[in-house]
Amino acid sequence: MATSKKGFVAPIFLDLQTLADVLALSVSTAQDLVRKGQFPQPRQLSGRRVGWLLREVQEWAEARPVSMLPPPPNTGAKKPRAGKSPAPMADQCEGNAP
Repeated sequence: MATSKKGFVAPIFLDLQTLADVLALSVSTAQDLVRKGQFPQPRQLSGRRVGWLLREVQEWAEARPVSMLPPPPNTGAKKPRAGKSPAPMADQCEGNAP
């Protein structure tokens, strides 16, 4: 009886959306970097499909300079508190003023 062992297969190529997700960039920013020659060029996979070699993307990322910029500050936006719900709109609109 033959058994097959299926495990995780590491990707070799990344498509554009996955590339952008992995780099935490927008798709348009990734495309712009490619057009400017500041990023590895995609490889032809088939007639109309391209992909980026994961190894080249990792090498590009590791070669990026260390940033001296601090992380962005907290925006101060208030987050909703658990268990506290806003008053229903009907109570606000019926003119129940004291």
